[in-house]
Amino acid sequence: MKRTKIYSLLLLIALLGLWEGIVRIREISALILPAPSAIVLSLVQHFRSGYFYPHIAATSLEVIAGFLLGAVVGIGLGFLVSQSKMTQEILQPYIIASQAMPKLALAPLLVLWFGFGYAPKIIIVSLVCFFPLFESTVTGLSHVSHEKIALFRSLRASSFQTLIKLRVPTAIPYIFSGLRVAIVLSVVGAVVAEFIGANKGLGALIIASQGMLNTTLMFAVFMLLTVKGILLYQLIFWIEQLFFKKYRYSRGEEK
Repeated sequence: MKRTKIYSLLLLIALLGLWEGIVRIREISALILPAPSAIVLSLVQHFRSGYFYPHIAATSLEVIAGFLLGAVVGIGLGFLVSQSKMTQEILQPYIIASQAMPKLALAPLLVLWFGFGYAPKIIIVSLVCFFPLFESTVTGLSHVSHEKIALFRSLRASSFQTLIKLRVPTAIPYIFSGLRVAIVLSVVGAVVAEFIGANKGLGALIIASQGMLNTTLMFAVFMLLTVKGILLYQLIFWIEQLFFKKYRYSRGEEK
């Protein structure tokens, strides 16, 4: 384990210890601010009873489905738009306008159109994920030096060859950067969507715990969502590292 990771872990332990100490010394009510030990106990109890599992499964389905849909549409449209400057200039204002509109404002309409099932939540998550992936794809495909493009033209490379051999490799780091941002936003989008109309999911559980004045359960759900976001981000990061490790290895073999 690297020294920085040890320091980071020690900082977390110190912050939790400070939190625990303040709550106990000041005798703060659990209704206002529960102690970390009480939150952990709530997590253990609800996991043992199986109470969390349906909610985790529902939110995970919305996050993964919405993220994949947003990734396919965002990256795919980014590829198409980047091939034509005119198309990019025509569509860019509409795409920005679609992202400027608060997604929470669309949630009641989506519930009205698609009901209270998974569909409206998945659509909201995909809308949240769409823009960072679209923007990163367009930026990556366009961020190619003129010298390299001139070199490919001098070698009489076709537009397709230039795209596959030059533009796509240049865009891959940008796309992975967009994926890391989008996967975290997908968790936020799923929770916000569940606030509007859902009887299952971690977002719905937050609303239910608020109604029951169970602040400890609310903090436990916050912890679950935080861990979920970190794990998903780390998953994309690991995939990125494996991809570039393999790419560098193949480049090394060519040399």
